[in-house]
Amino acid sequence: MAGPPLSGGGEIRTLAGEMLTFPLIHPDILGVLGRAGHGSQILIADGNYPFRTTLGRNAELVSLNLSPGVVSATDVLAALVSAVPIEAAAVMAYATEGPYGMAEDPPIWNEFRDILAAGGFTDPLQRIERFAFYDAGRGQDVALAVATAEQRIYGNVLLTIGVIKPE
Repeated sequence: MAGPPLSGGGEIRTLAGEMLTFPLIHPDILGVLGRAGHGSQILIADGNYPFRTTLGRNAELVSLNLSPGVVSATDVLAALVSAVPIEAAAVMAYATEGPYGMAEDPPIWNEFRDILAAGGFTDPLQRIERFAFYDAGRGQDVALAVATAEQRIYGNVLLTIGVIKPE
């Protein structure tokens, strides 16, 4: 169902009987996204992320960590990608040595890539060293930080909101 025309062309698209046309319905998240603009960032972090000591001064924290694994980082990413265009996506680089060293990308990264691609973002994930990722996550451009109950390792992603490109 087509809605009224927009001043810049195009039209508002709605489904009959539905107010929102995407799956994101969390009121606090929608409020922050409504106040954020392109270039603002969104941090989605796993259940081990140290929000207490790394939350930026401009970030609103939304806790969706109900119980282990509920809500997952991939659930949150899918909902956000349905609502805002993504310009950039960064992940916390994994250790390659030591007791927690890994030889290849964590499996959750492939899920991040698939979800982002479904939303139209196909650039490579940027990798940020662990402590630099914490610094980026507390940056002044981070408008929203979502605490998930993600249990998979390296289940953190920092998104930059982009601009909808005209067709």
